[in-house]
Amino acid sequence: MRHLMSPLDFSVEELDKLMDLANDIEVNRAKYAHACEGKTLATLFYEPSTRTRLSHEAAMFNLGGNVLGFSSADSSSAAKGESVSDTIRMTSCYADICAMRHPKEGAPMVACKHSTIPVINAGDGGHQHPTQTLTDLLTIRSLKGRLNNMTIGLCGDLKFGRTVHSLIHALVRYPGIRFVLISPEELRLPSYIRSDVLDKQNVPYEEVVRLEDALPKLDLLYMTRVQKERFFNEEDYVRMKDFYILDAKKMELAPKDMYVLHPLPRVNEISVEVDDDPRAAYFKQAQYGVYIRMALILTLLEIEV
Repeated sequence: MRHLMSPLDFSVEELDKLMDLANDIEVNRAKYAHACEGKTLATLFYEPSTRTRLSHEAAMFNLGGNVLGFSSADSSSAAKGESVSDTIRMTSCYADICAMRHPKEGAPMVACKHSTIPVINAGDGGHQHPTQTLTDLLTIRSLKGRLNNMTIGLCGDLKFGRTVHSLIHALVRYPGIRFVLISPEELRLPSYIRSDVLDKQNVPYEEVVRLEDALPKLDLLYMTRVQKERFFNEEDYVRMKDFYILDAKKMELAPKDMYVLHPLPRVNEISVEVDDDPRAAYFKQAQYGVYIRMALILTLLEIEV
């Protein structure tokens, strides 16, 4: 039995296999429609979520399985003080696999140590968001045809953005990756990721404040929202929230084949006028999220079709 706590839990070869399976699911939905019949996914979401929770549920329903769970800590026994380890022990009696989102870093890791079923980390605080990273990798590979030799711009909240941290960890394993880190000083990528990941592995990167300066040199732009829930005071959030707004005028500076990704939800960092640009790939990205989670569930449950 294995769990998914970090995108690094799968080797590059295993990731390729997972993405190949997701691509097969995309074109052969009917083939997998009953693969998880009689199986149940538990969604333990201690923090609000739309896409991550619904895409896990859609993935299991598309495979013919069942879903049970809760969508906030208030509607679970966590409100009464039940520990994560007790919750997962109990959930192991009801379900075959579990997806957990928690505001505290490391909570899913605690869960997997006490679980008798596979646990998927569906986001833990500002730490990791591996299924979003798998979604991002599948999206990039499907759109660009490769995961190597690219210049990738990461824009917005690079300090608290767990999707950014996870994506960097995953992409540095591929040759020829370069990063342009676009953020205000207050939301810079944490120094431990710069030194322990980028510098240590000699991955080239540059830090810029202006989005306009970065756009012409990018193969891919990964936008993120400034996360209100990670700020301790409202003033800082209000000052930062509109620091970057990608609009049609800025898109004119970008190469014709530069796709725009966003883990969503967006607030106003991407203007709605960009939605009609053929390079806007964030809604397609959400669709790929269902396919990769279907592939992940099958892989962790060791079901072959």
